[in-house]
Amino acid sequence: MVKVTGYRSLVTQHDWGRLIGDANGVMPEPRTEVQVLILETDGGMEGVGLGAHDDIDRVFGAVEGEDPRGVTALYDRMLDRVFKTGHSGATFGTIGAIDMALWDLKAKAAGEPLWRTLGGLDRFVPGYASGLDIALDDDALLRLYERFAERGFGAAKLKGGRNLEHDRRRLEALRELLGRNSTHPALMFDANESWNRSQAVRFVTALERTVELAWVEEPVRRWDAAGLASVRRGIRAAVATGENLTGLEQYRPLLDADAVDIVQVGNVWGITHFLRVAAVAHGHDLPVSLVGFHANPVAHAATAVPNHLALEVQDLSSPIGLTVDQEIEDGGIVLGEEPGLGIRVDESQLRTLQTTTIAPSAIDGPHVRPDRAGLRLVPDSREPTAAGMEPVGS
Repeated sequence: MVKVTGYRSLVTQHDWGRLIGDANGVMPEPRTEVQVLILETDGGMEGVGLGAHDDIDRVFGAVEGEDPRGVTALYDRMLDRVFKTGHSGATFGTIGAIDMALWDLKAKAAGEPLWRTLGGLDRFVPGYASGLDIALDDDALLRLYERFAERGFGAAKLKGGRNLEHDRRRLEALRELLGRNSTHPALMFDANESWNRSQAVRFVTALERTVELAWVEEPVRRWDAAGLASVRRGIRAAVATGENLTGLEQYRPLLDADAVDIVQVGNVWGITHFLRVAAVAHGHDLPVSLVGFHANPVAHAATAVPNHLALEVQDLSSPIGLTVDQEIEDGGIVLGEEPGLGIRVDESQLRTLQTTTIAPSAIDGPHVRPDRAGLRLVPDSREPTAAGMEPVGS
């Protein structure tokens, strides 16, 4: 029996080749940090998990010395380990990274890719393009989505919510571009919690006069069940939310209030969390959609649930030093046959990167909520820019 004996915590970067951000802000550099967790076993086999795991020292004891094949029970043990202090935020991210690595080990022990271990039949995961694109000017935006269109994408999500006519113009341009792959391109719009509920209804209703939207994402705060339900009643588009919810108990009020059409789950929260949320959503006859992350590790689980709609594909490349056994084509992800998650880590390359190019973590960007978010009389009269929210080229 293989047992978990230790871990290594590594850091790499993803080079986007562009600035990324949303209505809340823009990252200051085109490279962002990616944390990598390696779980070690006494048999020499190692499991890979991706995502921030700052609480690893507190959570690791729940899996140390255990057989990684018992991953579902170990997931609950990790939750139990922190139940008094709560498991949201960094703690839930840590649990998610460990969970990924455990599932990676379980599939490697079985000698098969994780999508087979989980019971998937079709290794293709449908997706949509999402360039985290608010900092790009119109020309750069179209150049980026041209590359997605070349990979067969007929659906895309635009970041916006600060200037109505600016966003309308860009949505119409994306519709025309993606029309080569679909007679009715699916367009999504993400406001990243930057509106209040009345602003959301006015803004989206105005967009819908000329643009058909498949869904509007996080129009108000993620936990605002009454607000999300109000927006649902006021617009034609579906309402999507959930990428930042951590645990089934955070979804329950939204489902009870009939406040969501598309139940979203973040890759960073792990495999087991996704499977459980997908099951709960299926019980409400709702689709589930995975929110993108580096190397798309939870895509394997999307093949094994009956209600997965589409996975957010944020970029066409992988983080530095990671080789991922998947192809992005035909408007989605084709998973490979390599055992486990199919993620190989070149640690020598990561060590070189850490000593030469890793910069301090950004203190500003889309992860920081602006002071007046949701409190502006109108969303904004300016066009978004990277420095003061004006678009930049790439």
